[in-house]
Amino acid sequence: MKNLTPELQFFLSGRSLLASEIPFPPEKLDEQFSIGNIKTIPGIVNKSKKWHCNRCANSTQRLFANFPCANCQNKDGCYYCRKCIMMGRVASCTPLYTWSGPPIRNRQKTTLKIPGQKITLQTPSKLPPKLRHTYLSWDGQLSPGQNVASQATIQAVQTKTDILIWAVCGAGKTEVLFEAIDKALLSGYRVCIATPRTDVVLELAPRFKKVFPHTKVAALYGGTEERHVYAPLTISTTHQLMRFEKAFDVMIVDEVDAFPFSYDESLQWGVKKSTKNTAARIFLTATPNEKWQAECKYGKRNHIKIPARYHRKPLPVPTFKWCGDWRKKFNKGRIPNNVEAWVKERINSDKQALVFLPHIQLMEKALPLFRKLHPEIESVHAEDPLRKEKVEKMRQKKIPILLTTTILERGVTFPNIDVAVLGAEDDIFTEAALVQISGRVGRSSEFPGGDITFFHHGRTKAMIRALFHIDNMNKDALKKGMIDR
Repeated sequence: MKNLTPELQFFLSGRSLLASEIPFPPEKLDEQFSIGNIKTIPGIVNKSKKWHCNRCANSTQRLFANFPCANCQNKDGCYYCRKCIMMGRVASCTPLYTWSGPPIRNRQKTTLKIPGQKITLQTPSKLPPKLRHTYLSWDGQLSPGQNVASQATIQAVQTKTDILIWAVCGAGKTEVLFEAIDKALLSGYRVCIATPRTDVVLELAPRFKKVFPHTKVAALYGGTEERHVYAPLTISTTHQLMRFEKAFDVMIVDEVDAFPFSYDESLQWGVKKSTKNTAARIFLTATPNEKWQAECKYGKRNHIKIPARYHRKPLPVPTFKWCGDWRKKFNKGRIPNNVEAWVKERINSDKQALVFLPHIQLMEKALPLFRKLHPEIESVHAEDPLRKEKVEKMRQKKIPILLTTTILERGVTFPNIDVAVLGAEDDIFTEAALVQISGRVGRSSEFPGGDITFFHHGRTKAMIRALFHIDNMNKDALKKGMIDR
């Protein structure tokens, strides 16, 4: 086999991988290790008599297990991490490999042929002369609020500092990033946009490929075919970041408050692990947690707030409607009267709607009752094998009313819908969730209004905080002249 040093350098730079994930002969790895171009770290270490995973930072002891290992044949067996097992088994005898030799230089696309595999490796190539001043191909125009956020993001990239972009749902956060990413690419930086959900990766990738047509854009998620692509612009789930090591000069974390990122310390560790020590970090959200909101309020966190949507219309404010013990009524085969009236009104006026319910089991019980009102009403949840098809049918206006769990609280846009939350008092509906759900309404400039109703069996703090959150954003936008009176 030919000398594979450049390809191995290309493949491993900025990555932290198991030997089983590296499609090169073991002797080649050993050769580069012996001359110091590759370094290894133990996959799992024992610290103070406790196991610790160096890939996902797991240190919860119940998530480690012992197994008889055929590789090292240790009589006491090996320990492996169960938390990140879906990414390949990391054990106490399996090291993680990363490139520690010379940095990558610009080069053209290379196709490496390994038996049974075809791997494309690519770094940024030089821009054509007429494009040397920009990679960006976008003729849109930013709103005043977006422009302020865009300039602040550019400054964060240039000074390699952190910033939070706190923007209402539908404010156009993606467009705010374009110029900052362009400046980063022109500086030779490697950029990553990370998001907790695969759906968002699949939505963002084509948009960025369109506006950066002369840049290689890699989309990384479970099952992706681009996992071996070295790209200047990477769009990734936060899970995939565990496979990187100090790779990115600019890290953009979208929906930083979203589950599971906000609750899983290993995903937060992945962001830190994959980012260079001197990198810029940009966080995006419409609903920062209480701690971050307080830090913004008292000047302890660098942030920019966009309190208005690009179309300059106020956010629809939710109304509260008591519907009694709706669970009891479902068990008796009935829909609460005011909920039924709300749905019938949408059906009669040919207005599409989303109805959020707190749990899958309740939704499955409710679906036959709602179908008595219209046979084409559907339901969707995270484990639904037809989830993507149903969302697309909703976009095509083939579904009048779609029952859903919180899976559709963010990341999807329907141009002209109303929204109801049934059982808004349930613990699953946090302030952030209710603000995001409300943000599904009025996103289009053609249909900037709409109805958002919280049907409940008792008001909660989360409901009230969500109402105040939205109302305060509207007041802030009005004060700053960002919405029309």
